[in-house]
Amino acid sequence: MLPLTPPQTSPPTPPRVKPLIAIAGPTASGKTAAALAVAQRWPVEIISVDSALVYRGMDIGTAKPSTQERAAAAHHLIDLCDPLEPYSAAQFQRDALRLIKDIRGRGRQPLLVGGTMLYFKALSVGLDEMPPADAVVREQIAREAAERGWPALHARLAEVDPVTAARLAPADSQRIARALEVWQLTGQPLSAFQQRAGQGVPIELISLEPLDRAWLHARIAQRFEDMIAAGLLAEVWALMGRSDLHPDLPSMRCVGYRQSWQALQEAAQSADRACRPPTLSGPQLQTLKASGIAATRQLAKRQLTWLRSMPARRPIACDAPDAQAQLLRQVAALWEPA
Repeated sequence: MLPLTPPQTSPPTPPRVKPLIAIAGPTASGKTAAALAVAQRWPVEIISVDSALVYRGMDIGTAKPSTQERAAAAHHLIDLCDPLEPYSAAQFQRDALRLIKDIRGRGRQPLLVGGTMLYFKALSVGLDEMPPADAVVREQIAREAAERGWPALHARLAEVDPVTAARLAPADSQRIARALEVWQLTGQPLSAFQQRAGQGVPIELISLEPLDRAWLHARIAQRFEDMIAAGLLAEVWALMGRSDLHPDLPSMRCVGYRQSWQALQEAAQSADRACRPPTLSGPQLQTLKASGIAATRQLAKRQLTWLRSMPARRPIACDAPDAQAQLLRQVAALWEPA
């Protein structure tokens, strides 16, 4: 009798990997509320795509998700660094790729949420390995800037890296310094590294974009007023009390913090240092609010310009009455196809 052979069976079909979804948009466009609405319907963990939320001790001015919001859904890449420590797009790329794998391994869905567009680019397109920051070179560049001014260094950057210089304002000290640092360390322009970007991961980008810019401007103004009322000045004053922090650090250049630092510094020059923080006069406070709101509006404009340059995005009018319902339908179409 011939031995019985087991019936041939097909290998099990691996579970379908759901598309990686990102919710992007300008500041104050409602990204956090949208992400939490998704978290109520699907088992997600949120990966923050925000270069300010990585810093500890900077809660009010970054509109960091509250304790209740973080309890509603797991959040990642928040409170990673001390404000003294740098955090780059390359670090974000590595951290995000690791988290995407870990979250999917737990049977949940990663959801990218934020407005730092360079981070989205690092993940979706990839970044060539650039040299890490060099304290000696940075100090040399800072001394030269103090002597000649940032517009002069911007002009020098235009000579060695015209592509990068063309997209930077002459006063954008942080990015000008980094581009010159890369050039001095490698002899290659920063733009060359970006053009040699490595392999990225596919992302389905849902973009929150207002039809009426005035709607967004009103939300930005109200949010900055709320930050002041919630204690932004006390938060910045505490950071100013640290001897190792200064206004040229990337963390302290975040919108709202830079303007508050300057206002407090000016007020402290004519106030009792024992007063913490010094009280801003009516005109000083109004000047701070105006500068903070204007800087935030400029940030939102840059974010929208970047988003609208991406033809593959899925735009949603965030000022529409049914914006959240539209977003949930978009997510369902991607994660629950018919």
